[in-house]
Amino acid sequence: MAKLNRIGIRHESKYAPERRSPLVPSDVSELVKGEGISVFVEKSAKRIFSDREYRDAGAEVVDDVSFCDVILGVKEMPEGYFQEGKTYLYFSHVIKGQPQNMPMLRDLMQSGATLIDYERISDSTGRRLIFFGRHAGYAGMINTLWTLGRRLQVLGYKTPFGNIHQAATYDSLEDAKNDIRTAGDAISGNGPGADAGPLIIAVTGDGNVAQGAMEILDLLQVQELEAESLPELRRETLDPNTVYKVNIVAADYMDHREGRPFDLEHFLANPDEYHSRFDRLLPNIDVLVNGIYWDERYPRLVTKSWLRNHDSDTPPRLRVIGDITCDPHGSIECTEKATGIEDPVFIYNPLSDTHTMGFEGPGVAVMAVDILPSELPRESSEHFSRMLRPWIPGLASADWSGDWNDLALPDVLKKAVIVHRGELTTDYRYLEACLQ
Repeated sequence: MAKLNRIGIRHESKYAPERRSPLVPSDVSELVKGEGISVFVEKSAKRIFSDREYRDAGAEVVDDVSFCDVILGVKEMPEGYFQEGKTYLYFSHVIKGQPQNMPMLRDLMQSGATLIDYERISDSTGRRLIFFGRHAGYAGMINTLWTLGRRLQVLGYKTPFGNIHQAATYDSLEDAKNDIRTAGDAISGNGPGADAGPLIIAVTGDGNVAQGAMEILDLLQVQELEAESLPELRRETLDPNTVYKVNIVAADYMDHREGRPFDLEHFLANPDEYHSRFDRLLPNIDVLVNGIYWDERYPRLVTKSWLRNHDSDTPPRLRVIGDITCDPHGSIECTEKATGIEDPVFIYNPLSDTHTMGFEGPGVAVMAVDILPSELPRESSEHFSRMLRPWIPGLASADWSGDWNDLALPDVLKKAVIVHRGELTTDYRYLEACLQ
């Protein structure tokens, strides 16, 4: 039997609050004791699972895992870290040609290393197989409801949302859910607070992020509205003591320029043939939670010009945006930057086109944390690890020394290889233009 590759789990260094791990101790135990795979774990005082837990699972805890053949991380790895012949798995955030990560990609290629991106591990239909998305949705909705409570408090309203806290402050996801259920019970009995309702909370998208967000939102005992009802909705016909949920997908706001029926696959391939009427939905939305995939080919959902033109509303209807997607100046144009767990919210003032961290000031509150699953590090790591663990034996047994065409990997892993031994693979050669 060929010698198995050594698997390393690195200490996360990009963000100080990052506590997740790609493999948790229980899954490491199965790999070590059941599969005979050697797993090495870099020492970390902040990781949600302790060094001792990994030792007890059969891993060897070391100061540095750079000697390992296959190195697993979560977030981007730094320039200067990569070594010839090594294979690295992490969320690289390079597939859109993101300028901030091109130096990292260039460095990895020049080192002669191999890169596999978790984001590209998908089945034949394109459905992602390894993801944190649902937990981004959980944390994003928890934080949005917390932001709503804080913002309403600043505006003079005492509401049950004020008893919800930031996701990162809870010991567990279940503790957060309990607080939201309690808020839902209070709203069910007395409404969301004097003059604060009815509240309409919209969630965009239908993927894992949106599903996670709506799972949390449903704990409030919400009533559901259809997106098509929003443009002509008369708010006086709604129960003022109720929170309403509306899920908005592309078919609800994208129209073909020549009147063709909406077709999602056609829209994704030909977005320039469509125009957006999302702005018709916005006037009746109090809280917008954004969970869509976006790149520059697609129209924005919320533009700065729309916010500026509607700032005269009294009070402005759109009070809070939870931008889980978190593309600065992207689908939510007023997402001025990705925010950190320690300082997660800013107020965007559309009249001055400025933002101020915190909850006070004129404008709309924007929550735009870009590592939301890190606010639920234990549960999100356990979920991610369960999906990743079955693929580790293939990574451990692969011979990485040959040509990419001869690389013996399951197809779902092979097509996620962005760089092999310093060279962009066929599906990712378009990135050459971004590296110039």
